Amino acid sequence: MLKVGISGATGQAGSELTKAAQASGQIEVTALVRNGEKAKTMLGDQVKVLEKDAFALTRADLADFDVIVDAFATAPDLSYLQVDLAAKLVSFFRETTSPRLVFILGAGSLQTGDDHHLFVDDIAKTPGANEWIAIPQNQLAELEFLRNVKNVNWVGVSPGAEFKVGPKAAAVKYGHDELLFNDQGESFTTYATMGAVLTKEIIEPQYHQERFTVINQ
Repeated sequence: MLKVGISGATGQAGSELTKAAQASGQIEVTALVRNGEKAKTMLGDQVKVLEKDAFALTRADLADFDVIVDAFATAPDLSYLQVDLAAKLVSFFRETTSPRLVFILGAGSLQTGDDHHLFVDDIAKTPGANEWIAIPQNQLAELEFLRNVKNVNWVGVSPGAEFKVGPKAAAVKYGHDELLFNDQGESFTTYATMGAVLTKEIIEPQYHQERFTVINQ
């Protein structure tokens, strides 16, 4: 059994990943959460819980996991914490190959259009975006940081333009750095699809020190 710790396990992406990982029968999940009671209510008593703020976690808390997933999410005015948590996890495991660090990133860092501009530039033009644009901007900064990390076993994943509630896709489409669109011209990833895809990636790693992207086909 793979031992996997999930930071943000009660969030929308984290909870779907927790459920999919548990259902695989090959992964023992520990929810790394601030509110253990909430985690038990949402995820069931069969999920182990380590009740601790993400920034209070120590290397000793995490060293025995095979994989640590960063599904941490926060408010726009605190979104720099996404970069800070990535840096904290990386600092713990420099010059190691285990645990593997998995980061759920945003779509803003993907390229799009004939000129291959960053999608975050399009997001910024959305009405009202100034209230939350810091989130995709900091997710971009997080990826830029990770791309300079050469001595840690990490992988990142970005959803499509929309990351939303919905059923797991019967088929998915994979890519690397380009914003993807399905046959209907849509670009979205459901949390359930992300949970299933990451469960597969945890069990059978295909990507190393890089970001990939996946959408519902």
